[in-house]
Amino acid sequence: MPCEGCTERDNVSTGATMEFLLLGFSELLHLRLLLFLLFLIVHLVTLAGNMMIFMAVVMEPSRSPMLFFLCQLSAVELCYTLVIVPKALLGLVAAGGSAISVPGCAAQMQLFVGLGGAECFLLAAMAYDRYVAICQPLRYAALMGEGLCLRLALTCALAAFAVGLALTVAVFRLPLCPSRRIDHFFCDVPAVLQLACAQSYAAELALLAACVLLLLLPFLLILASYVSIAVALSGITCPVGRGKAFSTCVSHLAITFLHYGCATFIYVRPKSSYSPARDKVVSLVYTNITPLMYPLIYSLRNKEIRGILRKMLRRKKIGELG
Repeated sequence: MPCEGCTERDNVSTGATMEFLLLGFSELLHLRLLLFLLFLIVHLVTLAGNMMIFMAVVMEPSRSPMLFFLCQLSAVELCYTLVIVPKALLGLVAAGGSAISVPGCAAQMQLFVGLGGAECFLLAAMAYDRYVAICQPLRYAALMGEGLCLRLALTCALAAFAVGLALTVAVFRLPLCPSRRIDHFFCDVPAVLQLACAQSYAAELALLAACVLLLLLPFLLILASYVSIAVALSGITCPVGRGKAFSTCVSHLAITFLHYGCATFIYVRPKSSYSPARDKVVSLVYTNITPLMYPLIYSLRNKEIRGILRKMLRRKKIGELG
């Protein structure tokens, strides 16, 4: 329904003097201190965990393709949380929500979509790596060379940020309600679309196209990889060999289910089913809990990561003794 007093003026041209108000969790004032401390602790642990994996892989002289992609994934998660969580923490400090400029809101949206899309593409690249390792082990070294890994990582980032930029431009070209109150703790696409004065099929089509490119396409690639892996594993008669091959995929599958479960719930649905309270809860999971789970899953399930971390600890102990 159109907002009262809505104007058709270009949001970009007036962005320098206009602001949004991120309401965040302003309805939970009595829990504000508890939420702030909880979010801060989770944020610091998430940063420490992802930074630890990133530094461990960077310092390793001989990196496998899976470790290379894991390093990229940790870097994406570091940026991902830094884009969202600090502003959310400021919103908990301010009783009535936190202000954010229109250009700042657009930048946050573009970075969030771009980083989330890059993560989807990286998960697809990691699935392809597992496919080559299990289905074509003799050609693994030739197919997954350093040059291909670098090109895949660069393509993932550029493609995701191009889609994120196009979607952000489509959203912010809409005439928005003068109240400028966003019932969320960051500038998420569905929350900002709720401020549109009138229904815009162009923006909804842009969101649909972004979902197809950033969610559906990588998911189909991941699905195709694991179907091929399942077929290959079904031909292995030895249960021990089958179990070892599958165990290399468990961490990646766990992260894929976490990421796609939350993203699908938020973005793959009609606009009429939007619920601010429900969306904020799910957003808390994929902006705070999910990035925290990634280093825990990989440090517990990945033998290479555990070995690198043990070497780091040994070096630290030797340095302290020396």
